[in-house]
Amino acid sequence: MESSASYPNAATRPKRRHSVAAGVDRMLAPLHRWVWGDFDRRIQKLLRFGETEVDGGRDILRAAEVTRDPLLRRLYLLHAVDEHRHGLLFRRRATDLLRVRPSGLKPESSREWLPSSGHGLDDLRVEEETDDTMLAFLHVAEKAAASRFTVYRDVLQLDPGTRAVFEDILHDEVFHMNYTLTQLVRVSPERHRWNLWRARASRLWKGYLRLATAVGGIIGTVLLTVQYFVILPPFAWLAKRAERRERPGWNPIAPDRNDSLHKQY
Repeated sequence: MESSASYPNAATRPKRRHSVAAGVDRMLAPLHRWVWGDFDRRIQKLLRFGETEVDGGRDILRAAEVTRDPLLRRLYLLHAVDEHRHGLLFRRRATDLLRVRPSGLKPESSREWLPSSGHGLDDLRVEEETDDTMLAFLHVAEKAAASRFTVYRDVLQLDPGTRAVFEDILHDEVFHMNYTLTQLVRVSPERHRWNLWRARASRLWKGYLRLATAVGGIIGTVLLTVQYFVILPPFAWLAKRAERRERPGWNPIAPDRNDSLHKQY
């Protein structure tokens, strides 16, 4: 592994290799191609990416404040600057695409069942993490992001501008993935594998919860649709049939029905 002493300086970063997409992400490439093929959806995802990257940068900046390791503090600060730059790149690209689109942006529909695009830092409580758990979480998140961004870059052949944005960001993602693993082994040489396993399990569990929520929403929609078109029509037909038996206008009532006005029951 590379020496960690050279990492804090951007000018002396180790030479980055290209990221390789994970098998699951490669299998989902047709889905990603369909998602990014829609112009409006592409703009919406870029805007969401920009927000996610900036928010992640804030969390990493907070990690730099709470850590007592001076080397990690310098690395986290560099990492936070990178995340902020990524957010600006995504927003600028979305703005460029909006300029060439004559009409307004379509309302974004619920697509929470689609593969997650961010680093997942929104679920992280930085103050409750130790250096080793924080590094393990960041490594797993950055590795997943690098794999996903590799697929995004590959499916965007028809949009060279957006493809170039992902190509640029991928370099930093690979660096983040490498330094977090290197530092994790340094600060926790005996438990780094356990911490990585926990971070992966936590990410899988959150993915399962999101999938279960999406499936539950779909099932609920199907059940409501069945109730509306299958169960309610017979009741509506019976109500109309009963209505035809009623005489129109005001109908007199029997006098004994007014007895309730003179007694409690």
